[in-house]
Amino acid sequence: METTTTLPLEAIQLPAQQPRRYFDPVKLSQLAESVKHNGILEPILVRPLGESKYELVVGERRYRSAQQVGLAEIPVTVKKLTDEEALQISLIENLQREDLNPIEETEGILLLLSVRLGLSVKSVSSLLYQLQNQTKNKVTDKVDPRSTKTVNKVFEELGGMNWESFVKNRLPLLNLPSDVLEVLRQGKIAYTKAKAIATVKDEEVRKELLQTAIEENLSLAAIKEMLKQLKPSPDRTTPDSEIKDISRRLSKAKLWEQDPQRWEKVREYLTQIDMLLTE
Repeated sequence: METTTTLPLEAIQLPAQQPRRYFDPVKLSQLAESVKHNGILEPILVRPLGESKYELVVGERRYRSAQQVGLAEIPVTVKKLTDEEALQISLIENLQREDLNPIEETEGILLLLSVRLGLSVKSVSSLLYQLQNQTKNKVTDKVDPRSTKTVNKVFEELGGMNWESFVKNRLPLLNLPSDVLEVLRQGKIAYTKAKAIATVKDEEVRKELLQTAIEENLSLAAIKEMLKQLKPSPDRTTPDSEIKDISRRLSKAKLWEQDPQRWEKVREYLTQIDMLLTE
């Protein structure tokens, strides 16, 4: 059951978990200007919390715009929802928006899957990698068919992407350096370009390249050409840099979580290295 009414802005609070964290200040100002002249044309969705308090479910941009222009109250649709129902509605509504950036979309899909599967976000990532390995016949332990069905159903509901594409192209984004993740959250650069720039290990060089790519709107081809110029010549590679590079790549890959079979092979090589050092 739901009702439409008006509520004081102070009676509405934001939920603890929000799919969208970044709001383009220019677009938000444009919406605020519209709200200033025309008011809120579509009620936001809230749920009652008790004692005249309500939690926002859908419509945070309208809510923030109302705050920005100083509205005292706002039109709302009040609907009784459980924590899980409210989170799912918020996630699905945001995931179906075209302007959601790839990082928020990836995190939102993982959160939605965690709700549907009853697992932690970290466990969902492991499950998806296990599904990927199962598809490639790399594991003997099969994923519960009910979990597989749930995963497929979620991606069918969202449309536009299947879980295989999500695991291959989106999950790796969450392992990008923090400076790259930040500009992706703000929608300042395409994620294909961001992934390429993230391969630069030197933080200062990476930040400089990132800034140049954004300011000059460099193409992916131009970025890759610049990356080639940054690579050291083979004769400049030192044993120390090789060891550091291998260590970094092992740590980033997290094979013990994402590909246990390959991790066992790595451990065999590590044991051989340890034996050689002992000798």
